[in-house]
Amino acid sequence: MSHTRDDTPDETTLVREEISRTREELGETVEALAAKADVKSRAKESASRVAHTVRSGGGAGGDEVRRVAVALATGVLAAAIVALCTRGRNAR
Repeated sequence: MSHTRDDTPDETTLVREEISRTREELGETVEALAAKADVKSRAKESASRVAHTVRSGGGAGGDEVRRVAVALATGVLAAAIVALCTRGRNAR
């Protein structure tokens, strides 16, 4: 196989372009891995999302929380009434 001088610059250019693309891809991969490894930032981001969800009413979950709260309050009120009635009977 013989190479002419005309082929060499083209091959060299192609190899350099491939090296450049590979470096860019490697840089993106390193950035992605660094972001995944940054536990503190990921925890802050997650906490921020949860806080936003809670502040906005929690979407469908917010309705469920309200229903549970009303049911719980009703149960506490019923227990208080039963306790007062029972206490009144024991006093007689």
